[in-house]
Amino acid sequence: MYISGESLVVILLAGLIAGWLAGKIVAGGGFGLIGDIAVGIVGAFIGSWLLLRLGIHIGTGFVNTIIVATIGAVVLLLIIRLLSGAFPQRRWGLPWRRRWRL
Repeated sequence: MYISGESLVVILLAGLIAGWLAGKIVAGGGFGLIGDIAVGIVGAFIGSWLLLRLGIHIGTGFVNTIIVATIGAVVLLLIIRLLSGAFPQRRWGLPWRRRWRL
C-alpha cells in the first residue's frame, strides 16, 4: 500500500482535529499536538470499525472522516477513562456533615 505525501497530511490533519474534538468532548481539554493526532488516528480506526459493525454509513469526504474519527476517539477516551478510573468520584451525602464533624 502506497500513501502519498498529500494523503499523509490529510490523515494527520483529520487525526489532529478529531483528537482535539474528542479531548474537548470527553475531558474538557486537549492532549497536545502529538497526543491529539494519536488519539484521532486510533479513533478513526475504531470509529470506522464500529460504525461498519453497526451498519451506519455517514458518507465520504474530509468532514465525514473527521466525524467518524471523532466518534471513535470519544469511544476510545471513554474506555480509557473507565478502565483507569479517571472519572471523578461523586460523594453522596450531606455537605454539612463533613463540615461540622469534629
